[in-house]
Amino acid sequence: MAELDGPRWGPASKGKAKQIIFLLHGVGADGHDLIDLAPRWAQAAPDALFISPHAPAPYQDAPFGRQWFDLTDRTPARLEAGVRAAAPVLDAAITRECAAAGLPETHVVLMGFSQGAMTALFCGLRRATPPAAILAYSGLLLAPESLGAELRGRPPVLLVHGEADEVVPVAGSRAAERQLRDAGVPVESVYSPRLGHGIDDAGLSAGAIFLQRAVAGLPAA
Repeated sequence: MAELDGPRWGPASKGKAKQIIFLLHGVGADGHDLIDLAPRWAQAAPDALFISPHAPAPYQDAPFGRQWFDLTDRTPARLEAGVRAAAPVLDAAITRECAAAGLPETHVVLMGFSQGAMTALFCGLRRATPPAAILAYSGLLLAPESLGAELRGRPPVLLVHGEADEVVPVAGSRAAERQLRDAGVPVESVYSPRLGHGIDDAGLSAGAIFLQRAVAGLPAA
């Protein structure tokens, strides 16, 4: 099994990390794509170590970039097979990084963008030790029909999506919101008018507030 690695930042407090926030990039990017979120969100989580791992597989459509799973075939069955293969790799990275930092695995937050959001939702909701929270930007919920049987915890989820997204239509997050509520998962959502496939200031601010609440509710490690 591949071991994930990538850029990391923090804690801003300069002390021992009390939480780990994983930032999962989209297809064709790499860990450098999201690590710049760390200094901004560190105001909400000053004791957090931010880790932005490179996805485990090379991007098949370019000589650079990484992917969590293959998107050549985008049928639901193939997407589910892909994210099921990626989830144990992320799961192992969470366990390894928490052990290295001397933190319980409950002190983890998963954030993802696009394909990273799909991976964060799939893995985070099915982990034996659920994360403290999940932030999913411009994604969708893969394999929702199996969630009820496989759900291992109900961490709070924030969904953020641009209403003008031409890559992953906003309908993906709207459906995820309904599916998560049906499963009893606490979910909040932010839909940004005129925003395409990206993250805007409104989404970043919502994420900071959500993160602040999530880490404030954790017991001392």
